[in-house]
Amino acid sequence: MSELKMLAIDLGASSGRGIVGSFNGERLTLRENHRFSNDPVHLNGRMHWDILRIFHEIKQSISKTILEGDGISSIGIDSWGVDYALLDRSGRMLSNPVHYRDSRTLGVQKKISSLVSPEELYGVAGIQDMDFNTVYQLFIDREEAPERFALAARMLQIPDLLNYFLTDVMANEYTILSTGALLDAKKRSYATALLERLGLPAGLFGEITSPGSVLGGLSQQVQSETGKTDARVINVASHDTASAVLAVPTKEEDFIYISSGTWSLMGTELSEPLINDAVRQANFTNEGGALGKIRFLKNIMGLWILQESRRQWKREGKEYSYAQMEALAREAKPFQSLIDVDHPSFATPGNMSERIREFCRATGQHVPESVGEVVRCIYESLSLKYRFVVERIQALTGRSAKVIHVVGGGTKDHFLSQMTADACGIPVAAGPEEATAIGNLMMQVIAAGEVTNLAQAREIVAASFELKQYAPTADRGPWEEAYAKLRTLN
Repeated sequence: MSELKMLAIDLGASSGRGIVGSFNGERLTLRENHRFSNDPVHLNGRMHWDILRIFHEIKQSISKTILEGDGISSIGIDSWGVDYALLDRSGRMLSNPVHYRDSRTLGVQKKISSLVSPEELYGVAGIQDMDFNTVYQLFIDREEAPERFALAARMLQIPDLLNYFLTDVMANEYTILSTGALLDAKKRSYATALLERLGLPAGLFGEITSPGSVLGGLSQQVQSETGKTDARVINVASHDTASAVLAVPTKEEDFIYISSGTWSLMGTELSEPLINDAVRQANFTNEGGALGKIRFLKNIMGLWILQESRRQWKREGKEYSYAQMEALAREAKPFQSLIDVDHPSFATPGNMSERIREFCRATGQHVPESVGEVVRCIYESLSLKYRFVVERIQALTGRSAKVIHVVGGGTKDHFLSQMTADACGIPVAAGPEEATAIGNLMMQVIAAGEVTNLAQAREIVAASFELKQYAPTADRGPWEEAYAKLRTLN
């Protein structure tokens, strides 16, 4: 075959990239052609995504592929989940998308419980109960601005919105829809009756499209800005975790993955949703995956805590690279302080290192003062949380895994990967780092007909990118003691 070239637009909560992928029939190679920061905007008491700037940066990436002669045949966009924009009958945005970390949905579950109980919502949607789920955000939108909401004709989540900006075609892709508790997980269709009871009319939601479907070419308006191209825009598995899981280089059906970044998404892959009372109480989620799979997982507050601590130190005039923070953590004394990484106090922006100290004071622990102590506290707490979730996955599914696959940006943190193996007592295979972009590109390869199934796609990923292996240390005693301590903090 001739070399297939594609563009993946990979949008994270703090940055976005354009990645040009080249597939020769056996291996996939990557080249970053554009990178930009993704900075929220605080305006009129709300935290927004700067969606028009993001769109501008996407066009810059497309333009570079044309100027550099890449000859791409397709484009795919992935992003974080749950957030959206409302559009009027003319297809115009009614307001900028609100950031999921905005405080407007705090306590929303109590507001809707008289209309739809948490048990009923979970029984249909099978989605982890988090106050920023799309269904809750839409309910608050309707409550806070009923006049504006009445003008809404369509809801598009972030990748769907940007695809619409590129092509003038509106579509709602399955994996991104599945993140927000809008779907009947077993039927894989809208939970229409529940949504209408919450005042969310069926007309807001368009036909559900599958990963691999073709939206069309770039609009004339976009091509007037980027240059002419025959590239088609593809619906990839547009939730970033769905793309990342597609790129897990496993040969096993029973495996555990961690998509490690701002969030840690930890789970396994199922053929059908797993929804029962035990799963609900454990607060696991059933999100849509590529090629009909279900991502059975739990959202864990991941490297956000470290990222926000680093931002605070920078505000204080002390800037550390991630490598420097890792080195300082290695020097700090182990198992002095632990936190529950999913405690609500760590969910919002602010002075994270001080919040860690406050948590430790309140729980009668050693209070970490140095940068190394704080970072080590984060690493140990996060890796022990992984063990807790591993045990829940195994108990709920009846499966056991021989390896934990860690993919995404967190694979660069070798100390954390080793701690994960030590805490869980299971070998860790770390890589690929660019899993989300790789999964995005492999879905485009599948759409082009060059790969036919998930197993084949994962074989190509394994052949194309190096993995790093971490074996658990022999001395389990200190980790067992630390785990027992963590359990008292959850």
